[in-house]
Amino acid sequence: MSSLLVLAIVIAIGVVAFLIGRQRAAAHENGTVKPHSRAHYHGWWAFLLAVLPALLLLAVWNVGSSFYLDRHIHAVLPERTADSKVASEALDVSLVKSLSKGLRKLDGNTVLPASFAELQPLLAAKGVALATDTQDYMIPIAIEANKVQDRLGLFGAAVILALSIAGAFYALRQIAPRARARNNVERLMLWGLLAASTIAILTTVGIVLSMLFQTIQFFESVSPMSFFFGTVWDPRFAAAGSGGNQGQFGLIPLLAGTLYIAAVALLVAVPVGLMSAVYMAEYATPKVRSVVKPALELLAGIPTIVYGIFAVVTLGPFLRDLSAALTGGSPFIQGQSIFTAGLVMGVMLIPVVSSLSDDIITAVPRAMRDGSLGLGATRSETIKRVILPAALPGIVGAILLTASRAIGETMIVVLAAGVAANLTINPFEAMTTITVKIVNQLTGDLEFNSPQTLVAFALGLTLFALTLVMNIVALYIVRKYREQYE
Repeated sequence: MSSLLVLAIVIAIGVVAFLIGRQRAAAHENGTVKPHSRAHYHGWWAFLLAVLPALLLLAVWNVGSSFYLDRHIHAVLPERTADSKVASEALDVSLVKSLSKGLRKLDGNTVLPASFAELQPLLAAKGVALATDTQDYMIPIAIEANKVQDRLGLFGAAVILALSIAGAFYALRQIAPRARARNNVERLMLWGLLAASTIAILTTVGIVLSMLFQTIQFFESVSPMSFFFGTVWDPRFAAAGSGGNQGQFGLIPLLAGTLYIAAVALLVAVPVGLMSAVYMAEYATPKVRSVVKPALELLAGIPTIVYGIFAVVTLGPFLRDLSAALTGGSPFIQGQSIFTAGLVMGVMLIPVVSSLSDDIITAVPRAMRDGSLGLGATRSETIKRVILPAALPGIVGAILLTASRAIGETMIVVLAAGVAANLTINPFEAMTTITVKIVNQLTGDLEFNSPQTLVAFALGLTLFALTLVMNIVALYIVRKYREQYE
């Protein structure tokens, strides 16, 4: 029995338990004893007891069944030589599992041939493509694996459905006028919220640790001083097994390019986005707002690769030709430059600043506006001295989110600013960012334990630290001004 079918049956049992529980609890409300919880709380408690334990068991059973099936396939595979045992068995298990999935798409009345050469056309007719490394002896193993998986699925489904029915029955028997169903539901929801928060925190910790250990390995072969304070980026790519030169891994050009391009983008996005938010929140009529706001937010739905193509095909050549026409000779703006990338990225980020700031300004209490206007202030003075200071913490958060988006952008930088790790203050020359080099270092036929690849993890950890510092600064600003206006 498939997991999806088991899930559907468990949900159906939970819905039935909810309806019965609510109905039985409603019947008790007409008695002389005042009920502790409303009828729908009893229904939800029955639903949760019927569904949650069964779903947890379903998840554990699927993981355990997959592990058991792998061990079963390992046990029946032929013996391998000692020097290639691990790699060969892992590959053979993968081939057997792929073959077993393909066999399920064949009709039950199909007579399976003994050789893979005869079986392959039958699977190809069903749209199943298998690796040519599949051997004849894997066919009976795959057939037996399907039987084992069916038995595990059937037994697991029986246990899971029995647990679901038992949970529903137990919850329905607990229904009484003074039963604390509301407390049970709220406690369970509290544990669910705590679990969700824990998952978010553990995910962040896992991301940091996954980069940290690789970064430590990188710094075993490259000096941290030369990485953090180096001004030359020359990794000298070496193919896997070639034993090439180590190269130079100076972070300064990449960090400067990241901050430079992000700053140009913010200079474009923040003023335009903030002023458009003020207009839509304070000046625009409802009819104009209903047209302008969706049209502005439409920019946020355009893929970044489209912005990059626009920059490299249209804006970059236009700025280059314009600069050449102004100087009457060689252009002072390159086709790929910091200015081009920052300008296009800023246009892409305008909806982020505008939409978030508009929601924040709109959330300022109306009483503050009316009080300022009643004291004789003009609308512009009210916006400048009352609304914007009150909304400043939220606006700082919007700008922080915009800056994080700008720092993490890759495709626009690749197409509009290039991949050259230059160190310059001229905004009309090419530079690149940390994210672009992370992609470059993890692409190609390189040894995973070489400095050329491990440097990507050091760059990622540096980018994480940079974002963390931005969050700390933003929190400081928010707390400072929030205390002032509370």
